Amino acid sequence: MEKQQHQVGKRKSAIARVYLRPRAGETGVIRINNRSMEDYFPRPSSRLIIMQPLELTATVGRFDILVNVCGGGSSGQAGAVKHGISRALLLVDPTYRPVLKKAGHITRDSREVERKKYGLAGARRRYQYSKR
Repeated sequence: MEKQQHQVGKRKSAIARVYLRPRAGETGVIRINNRSMEDYFPRPSSRLIIMQPLELTATVGRFDILVNVCGGGSSGQAGAVKHGISRALLLVDPTYRPVLKKAGHITRDSREVERKKYGLAGARRRYQYSKR
């Protein structure tokens, strides 16, 4: 693979554009919105989520990964980055598909926040009932 691969990942209301390039330096660098992954995602659980597709396919350090992510919160953004990396890895090598498919990384998680309904406190939560 001599050129960079580009894919889009989505989760909740977050959208991540992921660019995979062949490794240029010593180790594969992951840059998210022009910041290091450790700086952008301080929570270790978010970093683990992002690294899952790379660890499954044994490609940790083989690519420089540049990500532009917007929308949503940190959890949704981490899921969007994971989805984008998984899809970009499929462009690099289609033989990764069975491994990523079994782990559920290819399928977009379509769960969205349910809208608030009128007359209720939230989507389903009702106001407290007062008998008197």
